[in-house]
Amino acid sequence: MNEQEETPGNGLRKELPEELPAAPAQETERPVAPAAEAGLTGRQRLVQGLWPPRVTRAQLIVAVLLFGLGFGLAVQVASNSDNDSALRGARQEDLVRILDELDDRTQRLEDEKQGLEKQRDELENSSDQAEEARKQTVEKERQLGILAGTVAAQGPGITMTIQDTKGTVEADMLLDAVQELRAAGAEAIQVNGVRVVANTYLSDSGKSVSVDGNKITAPFRFKVIGNPQDLEPALNIPGGVVQTLEKEQATVTVERSAKIVVDALRAAKQPDYARSSSR
Repeated sequence: MNEQEETPGNGLRKELPEELPAAPAQETERPVAPAAEAGLTGRQRLVQGLWPPRVTRAQLIVAVLLFGLGFGLAVQVASNSDNDSALRGARQEDLVRILDELDDRTQRLEDEKQGLEKQRDELENSSDQAEEARKQTVEKERQLGILAGTVAAQGPGITMTIQDTKGTVEADMLLDAVQELRAAGAEAIQVNGVRVVANTYLSDSGKSVSVDGNKITAPFRFKVIGNPQDLEPALNIPGGVVQTLEKEQATVTVERSAKIVVDALRAAKQPDYARSSSR
């Protein structure tokens, strides 16, 4: 039954309900794992997450680039290892000589660079640029004449004599000597009265050797103008020209000199088709 309560003043009564309705209970929903996943171990779930792999296009491109970079590094390391193994067997004196030769070549290039810069500055600062240009043209013509073999030259250098009593020295061995001398800074070379220039060729001709069609016989005498401190060590490096010729039972002597005269000349050849493009 409802209880009635009198309210003072107005005589109104308020009926109160016997019981208040209870609020509905809120149930917490919990996700239920599928039965298939509930029985898997952690390792199996990891395998399912990684396989099959999901590779995007960007990831594939990055993987290809990384593979190419790794392959290039591997080739570079292998190349350096081969060079290191070749030098590792050399003696300390030979290594020092090779380093000195590289330093000398670097110094020659630096001197040439400074010389060209000096010529440029002289042309820019000279009050009479026409006269300065003429002097430089004459000097350049003289230098080119030495290289082309059309003018005689003299200066410090070496004389290398090859005695070949067994007849075992061939044209390719003399060509190796010419190339080694050029690499060491030779500026003018003469072999048995024949001037060696840029287009010189050597070939075997019976028991003799032909230089630009001129037959020469032993002893082979090289007259070379250049820095003697560079030329002689270049011929005597391990496995170099002197050692190769001595294996063929030839005798090689190298003498330094403060003055070497290279006077064998080559006739200036007029080109048939090439013309100067300067106007």
